[in-house]
Amino acid sequence: MKVLKSVFGNSGMKALIAYVTVGYPDVATTLRLVPLLAENGCDIVELGVPFSDPLADGVTIQRASYVALQQNVTPGTCLDVAAQLSRVTDVPLVFMSYYNPILRMGLQRFCEASQVSGVSGLIVPDLPPDEGEALEVECSMHGIDLVYLVSPGTPAARLAYVAARARGFLYMVSLTGVTGVRAEIDGGLEQFVARTRSVCPLPLCVGFGISSPLHAKQVARFADGVIVGSRLLQLVEEDRSLAKAVQFVRELRQSIDSPPG
Repeated sequence: MKVLKSVFGNSGMKALIAYVTVGYPDVATTLRLVPLLAENGCDIVELGVPFSDPLADGVTIQRASYVALQQNVTPGTCLDVAAQLSRVTDVPLVFMSYYNPILRMGLQRFCEASQVSGVSGLIVPDLPPDEGEALEVECSMHGIDLVYLVSPGTPAARLAYVAARARGFLYMVSLTGVTGVRAEIDGGLEQFVARTRSVCPLPLCVGFGISSPLHAKQVARFADGVIVGSRLLQLVEEDRSLAKAVQFVRELRQSIDSPPG
């Protein structure tokens, strides 16, 4: 199991993080897609655990969760998929799950099974740090980084509090709202990242609304990582051969690595 810290070890290196919903459009596609993402420039892959009420997600990921649930993709399925993927790729795998499926399985059991499956991190968008102590303990015991989220509206004192509790990296939501494709990056995002960096020693990775190589390049100028999900899932839907998704990831990687200008 590769730890998240290892991704950010090289000075100046910017991480490309991809999100995929496990089981969308089917499990076989997930098992094909993730190794391709790793081979073509992704440094971390988030595996979305399908949930019936994904309140932080926009239409694209909501639909992906619905399709996966219709095919009976459960947390157990996701653990099995992660185990298979961890045997064929070296990039860290991170579960993105709402709290209810974790609670239903049991915190200890979920974290034990995640560790066995080779999962390096966990993102729980509906879990505030104030209520996260029990999960933090289990994650720590099983070598899993619990990644917390902050948004542009997070006050300074709250940023420092969340930063002190997070592990691996801090997930910075680029805007107030849900995930989804956007035409432009919020103009205040750079200031938000700078404000957070002053109180947070962790790598800062930006997600929500990043949907083009230009967006990725803009964000990589001031953040440590770029997270892309909805646009990638759209391309998987458009082209089940996955050629469009792979080309998109290559373009993201090239844009992130290109000199500013």
